[in-house]
Amino acid sequence: MNAPTKFPLDVEPIALAGKAVPTPTDLEIVVRDRRFGRDQAPPRWWLNNDPIATAWHNALSATFPRGEAMFIEAVKAHREGVPAKLDAEIRAFVKQEINHTREHIVLNKAAQDAGYDIARIDARIEELMQEIRKRPAIVNLCATMALEHYTAMMAHEFLANPKHFAGGDAETVALWRWHAIEEIEHKGVAFDTFMHATRDWSTWRRYRIKSLMMLVITQNFIRNRWKDTLELLAQDGLTGWKIKAKLAWYLLGTPGVLRKIVPAWFAYFMPGFHPWNHDDRALIGKADSEFPDAVLGQ
Repeated sequence: MNAPTKFPLDVEPIALAGKAVPTPTDLEIVVRDRRFGRDQAPPRWWLNNDPIATAWHNALSATFPRGEAMFIEAVKAHREGVPAKLDAEIRAFVKQEINHTREHIVLNKAAQDAGYDIARIDARIEELMQEIRKRPAIVNLCATMALEHYTAMMAHEFLANPKHFAGGDAETVALWRWHAIEEIEHKGVAFDTFMHATRDWSTWRRYRIKSLMMLVITQNFIRNRWKDTLELLAQDGLTGWKIKAKLAWYLLGTPGVLRKIVPAWFAYFMPGFHPWNHDDRALIGKADSEFPDAVLGQ
């Protein structure tokens, strides 16, 4: 494994759209170039031998390679003229997302090798990407900002609540926790890039498009991931209302990732919202310490 690359971001405080940015001045975005699942493939139901939990996370993973490529394109399209601090953040963000894409390609291949056909999910994502490329660049950045908030919310929950990955294949769980660590670290990058790109907009215009896009993203994200998960479960012969009820309980009951992120979702609509209004780096330190070869400073 390559040594982690640290991007110290305390170059100088910045203000975007006339407002100070609450990103911690001592934040470091660390590119941990890790590789997972190369020696042994995970079992078919790699998460606690639970087909529902496995299907949900496999459905999420199936979206990441194309989705994260879109995130990178959307942020880089608005990179020109950004302050030095934000430019450093964008460089670190891109490197982290490239590594995430690589590792989820491997995980998705393992799911295929285990007998799952995820080609239809990938085809739907590609069709969506083709439509996205037709939209104005600022719309794609706004969508990226909303989706990055989703990844940050789930990353927080995954690290804060051990129930989500209890009993899972150790190597695959390590991948998800590594991904979560880095999603928290760069959770403000797309938001600050949007603030820079819309620095000449009124506060109301910026708030309006940000909020409307989150509503659209939420509807599509939940509907499509629900559909994708049920499709994977059907490949295990698991169908019908009882399976739907179990999936709903998994998401809204125990461990309940969608239920747990509701407060953070509402926070997105509050005036003055910024991803770093909530500094949850303590979760990074705790989780990172469990990867001795990726501990900061080693």
